[in-house]
Amino acid sequence: MDTVNVFLTDTNKLFREGMKRLFDSSLFTVVGEAGSVQEAATALADAPIHPDLVLIDPTGGAEDLERVKALRAEHPQLRIVILTGALDTRLLSASLSAGADGYLMKDIACEALMQSLRLVMMGEKVFPTHLAALLVSGRAEDMGAEVPTRRKGLSQREVQILHCLLNGNSNKMIANHLKITEATVKVHLKSLLRKINASNRTQAAIWAMNNGMGESSAAAVN
Repeated sequence: MDTVNVFLTDTNKLFREGMKRLFDSSLFTVVGEAGSVQEAATALADAPIHPDLVLIDPTGGAEDLERVKALRAEHPQLRIVILTGALDTRLLSASLSAGADGYLMKDIACEALMQSLRLVMMGEKVFPTHLAALLVSGRAEDMGAEVPTRRKGLSQREVQILHCLLNGNSNKMIANHLKITEATVKVHLKSLLRKINASNRTQAAIWAMNNGMGESSAAAVN
C-alpha cells in the first residue's frame, strides 16, 4: 500500500502529538491537524497536500456531524474515520449517516488501529465488533442500546468470517459463500486473529461465542 496522508482533528493537542508519534515510521504520514471539525474543513479547503484520510473526534455533536457530512460531499474520495473516546451508538449511527467510513475507539490497541485504518483505505467499513455483528445480522434496531467499550475494531467482512468459523466452514467454503478468493479470506483471517489475540480459528470461534455472536451465526452469513 502507498503512503497514506492523514489529517488529524481533535480538541486535545497532546493526543494529536501522540498520534503523530504513533504514525512515525509507518505508511501513515500526518500532513495537517486541527482542533475542531470547523477548523479542519477550512484547512482542507486550502491544503497544499490533500489528505487521503481524516481522523475526527466529533466532540461538537450534531454540528460536527453536519460538517462531516459536508466534508463527505466536498471530498468524495476522502476516507473519514471517527476516532472517539465514548461508544455512543446513536453517535455511531449518525456518523454512518454522515458518511463516515469507520468508527473506532481511542482505547483500541495500536496495532489494531493501524490494521483497521489499512482496511478503511482498502474500502472496508470498520466498526466496533458488537455493532458490526448487529449490522451483519440485520438487527440494526438494537443500535439504540449502549455497547461495551472494550470491543475490538473489526470490519464487516471479518465479522462475517467469524460467523462462518462458528459454522465450522473451511477457508474454501468461506470464500465460496462470500464470493471472494481464498487468498482474501486468509488476509482477513490473519487480521482478525491479530485483533482478538487468537492463535487459531478454534480460539477465534470460542471468542465469538463468548462475545454473543453464536446465536445468530447462521442468519448473519446468509
